[in-house]
Amino acid sequence: MQRLHDIYRPREERKHDFREVERPLPESVIREQTARCMNCGIPFCHGAGCPLGNLVPDQNRAVAEGDFRRAYELLSANSDFPEFTSRICPALCEASCVHQLDEESVMVRQSEKFIIETAFAQGWVMPRPPEKENGRSAAVIGAGPAGLSAAVTLRRRGWRVTVYDKNAEIGGLLRYGIPCFKLDKAVIDRRRRVLEAEGVKFVTNTEVGRDIAADYLERSNDAVVVAIGTPAARDLKIPGRGKRGVHFALEFLGGENRFLGGEIEAVPVNAAGKKVLVIGGGDTGSDCVGTAIRQGAESVLQIEIMPKPPETRSPSTPWPAWPYQIRTSSSHLEGCGRRWNLNSLEFLGGDSVEGVRVQEVKWKCSPDGRALAFTAVPCTEKDIQCDLVLLAMGFTGVDSGDPVVRELGLALAPRGGIVSDAERNIYAVGDCASGASLVVRALAGGKSIPL
Repeated sequence: MQRLHDIYRPREERKHDFREVERPLPESVIREQTARCMNCGIPFCHGAGCPLGNLVPDQNRAVAEGDFRRAYELLSANSDFPEFTSRICPALCEASCVHQLDEESVMVRQSEKFIIETAFAQGWVMPRPPEKENGRSAAVIGAGPAGLSAAVTLRRRGWRVTVYDKNAEIGGLLRYGIPCFKLDKAVIDRRRRVLEAEGVKFVTNTEVGRDIAADYLERSNDAVVVAIGTPAARDLKIPGRGKRGVHFALEFLGGENRFLGGEIEAVPVNAAGKKVLVIGGGDTGSDCVGTAIRQGAESVLQIEIMPKPPETRSPSTPWPAWPYQIRTSSSHLEGCGRRWNLNSLEFLGGDSVEGVRVQEVKWKCSPDGRALAFTAVPCTEKDIQCDLVLLAMGFTGVDSGDPVVRELGLALAPRGGIVSDAERNIYAVGDCASGASLVVRALAGGKSIPL
């Protein structure tokens, strides 16, 4: 039995709507795929792969045997939000699967999705309020993955928990960054109802530091959890940056999601009929590609300053590490050009952007293939025509002027992460503490809060 690769709805169907791109896999297929698991004596998927420590081999065996209730009990022992990770996690567990040494890894992520969706359908996902209240209260600032994880963890330990968020709905980047075609927002709403039934309170449309003081939350609670993420996007400060038509990725993605969610009447940044250039080769850039295609872009090109990754695992990331290699998303498969080794020099045009001048670069690499530094290749400048540019180059650390940081008097680490103050019971979790990373790592950070 080989690993299944056909997991998407037909391309010509999915690229015209915002429904989830992955098709539901039949029970028989999921059972066949989980049966590939070798139940290794040392499960690297569990120890070296999953930040949550999911019991992957045990889950796989339960699914393969058709004991889906047992599979859910095993999955929910460590994972509070498997409906999120099974949709958007890159599956670190699969990268460290022992099968990677001689063939393709076991299909873990889709198995977890089958488990949690079966559990919801069968009514097994029930609120789990604490057996005993401890009389203490905690304020969580930020309703993204880390904040939600911290909230459910503290609530089940007996804390009274209130989560504050500046947005109209909870979820953070799950709702306002991840496209609906990867994560249907009804999935977040479904989990919110479970959390509220457990006793977690949500206060939305409330920005801490403007609508309510952060130091007030400290005075009125026994603990404060800061989970504000890393909202500052990395900019591209080259000539012409102020032209119309140059936007950060989250302006574009968040606007579409707010429109689909009924929060606004029209998308603020629309790719319909435009030549779109996405600068940045990561997942956020890929999300921009898929969204632009669905909005009706004339063309979409994604460029990256880094060299093109190898087709297979690079020697610089040996098993069981997360492999450095090229990745092609469902959005790329829908119709997108991709180019590497291009440095952006200038935005062209009048008041509105009409193109970007780029130059080829050459990278100096280490013996194991890791890119170290680049130099410009002379006489390789060229202009790329476009009338919409989306900057998807990652996120920087938390700014020292952030009102939450300032009002609570918190220190920042050299790379911009918030430093927890255990003496005052103030803890930073997720991206705002460790830097921009994966949703699964943010969830793990929220679970590990020492309160």
